Amino acid sequence: MIGLCRRPPERPGRVRYLVVDLLDAADARAKLAGCTEVTHVFYTARAVHGEGGHESVADNLAMLRNVMDAIEPFAEGLRHVHLVEGGKWYGLHLGPYRTPAREDDPRHLAPNFYYDQQDFLAGRQRDKSWTWSASRPNVICDFAPGRARNLVTILGAYAAICRELGAPLDFPGKPGAFTTLTEVTDGTQLARAMLLMCTNERCANQAFNITNGDLFRWEHLWPKLADYWGMPVGRVRSLRLADWMADKAPVWRRVVARHDLEPTRFEDIALWAFGDFALGQDFDLISDMTRARCLGFHDVVDSEAMLLRMLDQYRGARILP
Repeated sequence: MIGLCRRPPERPGRVRYLVVDLLDAADARAKLAGCTEVTHVFYTARAVHGEGGHESVADNLAMLRNVMDAIEPFAEGLRHVHLVEGGKWYGLHLGPYRTPAREDDPRHLAPNFYYDQQDFLAGRQRDKSWTWSASRPNVICDFAPGRARNLVTILGAYAAICRELGAPLDFPGKPGAFTTLTEVTDGTQLARAMLLMCTNERCANQAFNITNGDLFRWEHLWPKLADYWGMPVGRVRSLRLADWMADKAPVWRRVVARHDLEPTRFEDIALWAFGDFALGQDFDLISDMTRARCLGFHDVVDSEAMLLRMLDQYRGARILP
């Protein structure tokens, strides 16, 4: 397996990483020139962005095009290209949207770089021997040390800092977000679905919602998280984590020292703006999974058990207390 990245992980495992700037067409062609035996492409990259949803269409489209321009002409055995999209396809970054969201729901008013990427890929594939698919997860959670845009470490670091300061575990999102139905996607659940999409011919040239397949409300899960950390449950106290955490790096260093954790930089443990985004949606987040299930993907993940399991993984790795 070959992975493309700007900064390779310290422990690459079985993956051979190539350091590539996907915004640089010449760099992409040069670095990918030897990838002639590639059969499957899994495109998961995004241009540098904020969390408000107004992301560069030009940059994100250029990155995908540069990968395809570098791979497709030379990888004669190319069979499938998979594109990871997300719930923003349905406009959740703009406010309430039609739920349960179905893959063929009308598009919201542009811009949305997912639309341009999928249209580009579908047009590129026309009359070719390879096929494409797209997945639409929502709030991907996984055990991925070093990935700060992860709800698991955001929740864990937030709780650790509150506990260090002697505060209860208040819910920092909007009041409506505390009580509404919501969903997340286990990274392993997504990987299993992607494997099905690229190997099952019936999945060709379609998009699929991929979530854990269950729903939950933070108001029911929050007391269990407080119990996990041995903290009193607080109340809904809406605050902007990106602002409130701006001066908390010294507190995090105290947490690391007190619990003998791995020396993780504060900016690498949690992307607080993403926490604000994920905990600030005060309307239902529900994706319809019928299409995936009808084509054979029946896996379901218990989101509550998943979050506690992943917190255990971070605790076992001495990244979170």
